[in-house]
Amino acid sequence: MLEIRNLSVHYGGIHALQGINIDVPEGKIVTLIGANGAGKSTTLRSIVGLVKASGGTVSWNGMNLLGMQTKDIVAKGVVLVPEGRRIFPNLTVDENLQLGAYARNDKPAILKDKEEIFRLFPRLKERISQKAGTLSGGEQQMLAVGRAMMTKPKLLMMDEPSLGLAPLVVKMIFEIIKTINKEGTTVLLIEQNAKAALEVADYGYVLETGRIILEGKGKELLADDRVRKAYLGETQ
Repeated sequence: MLEIRNLSVHYGGIHALQGINIDVPEGKIVTLIGANGAGKSTTLRSIVGLVKASGGTVSWNGMNLLGMQTKDIVAKGVVLVPEGRRIFPNLTVDENLQLGAYARNDKPAILKDKEEIFRLFPRLKERISQKAGTLSGGEQQMLAVGRAMMTKPKLLMMDEPSLGLAPLVVKMIFEIIKTINKEGTTVLLIEQNAKAALEVADYGYVLETGRIILEGKGKELLADDRVRKAYLGETQ
């Protein structure tokens, strides 16, 4: 269970997050939607220690993560798939996956988990010896998710997984997110594709200029006139 309370982040004179509160219950998919610059990525980056918070708490199963090193947060099972994928382009698919398990020493389990990744993403197995930089955008996103899964996350956080991908690939990525969740991993997802995110989410939050302005069950937010007008491009 992730509990964010009164989280604030400043960039110089900019108050990027203004005391937000978010709950991510175990076993659920929670999404955070909002326009560019709303503070979505800042939220995820502050959870894993890549951005320093100026106030509040981020509690993971009763432990405050603020002030911890990123590697120690990852060791607790909280893992981020960053925006832009950030795979290692000059390493092979297999080497990228191996790096996801860099902190583990349980070799038989690592091999088993890699086979699980190939079950989820058969295309990665087909390209196991191919350099990651030569993959398509969709394949690179699969690899970024697969690499994160190799850390054995309890909470998988994803920053704009559909960004720049073709509609068919986006649909597949969201199906994979649902599968990962059904198989036991809690998911915190941020997306500009509000419709796709809210369709898979158990619960959602709407972030606007550093503040939570709306929250509710995914389907309730999909039906909310304010969300439909602001984020789904509907005028009625």
